[in-house]
Amino acid sequence: MVSSDQRRRQLAREKFERQQQRREEARHKTRRLTVIIASAVAVAAVIGGATYFATSGSDDKDNKADAAASQSPSAAASPTPTPTASEKTVPEPAMKIDKKSTYTMSLKTSQGDISFAMDAAKTPHTTNSFKSLADKKFFDGTKCHRLTTDGIFVLQCGDPKGDGTGGPGYTIPDENLTALGKAGADGTVTYPAGTVAMANTGQAHTGGSQFFLVYKDSKLPPSYTPFGTMDADSLKAVEAIGKAGVAGGAADGAPKKAVNISKAAVDKG
Repeated sequence: MVSSDQRRRQLAREKFERQQQRREEARHKTRRLTVIIASAVAVAAVIGGATYFATSGSDDKDNKADAAASQSPSAAASPTPTPTASEKTVPEPAMKIDKKSTYTMSLKTSQGDISFAMDAAKTPHTTNSFKSLADKKFFDGTKCHRLTTDGIFVLQCGDPKGDGTGGPGYTIPDENLTALGKAGADGTVTYPAGTVAMANTGQAHTGGSQFFLVYKDSKLPPSYTPFGTMDADSLKAVEAIGKAGVAGGAADGAPKKAVNISKAAVDKG
């Protein structure tokens, strides 16, 4: 007999897989259109300067489908995807951190300060990337664009676009995936409250800048790099955001209490 919790998690994973497929199809279509448009514009410039435009309805279709799915309280989603490896535009930052040290990321947000410790020994690429991005003020002025309150319990941040599709232009390797133990029969492990982990496309080594803050124990596949741990006050701040719920009353979407990041910093020790 399948319990309601097991069914909820199954629906969450199924929705996530549908999202991955639709978004990946949309990305491929967009890239094809970009090549076609670029070629057309180049030809037009030669023969007289005509300009061509094309649009795709894939994103709109995806958004409508996701919105419809999210109306069901049992259809919570897993962390949203970030750009795929094929969309890399810049290299991963050169390794500059001390791999034997602990680093702390501090976020000043409209809902209070949030900070978490990062273990460079276990997640050197992730820690180094976040320090590099914070030093460049990449996260300043961004928002935590997604809150999930059923099936899994996470607040997702780190997207410069604010819609779940943005990233830094590079991807980093997965790390520390065995830290939370071996997956159970349902293919998941428990990400404890207070955990900070990387979002990805569902494919290996596709993390970018998006990350999620777990405010209540959540069962997910062990494919999201767990790289940080919130302190008690930070967890309380995220719990309050989760308790306020999602804008519009759904179980998955923008948080009702807007979480705007004014400043992010990563410091050693």
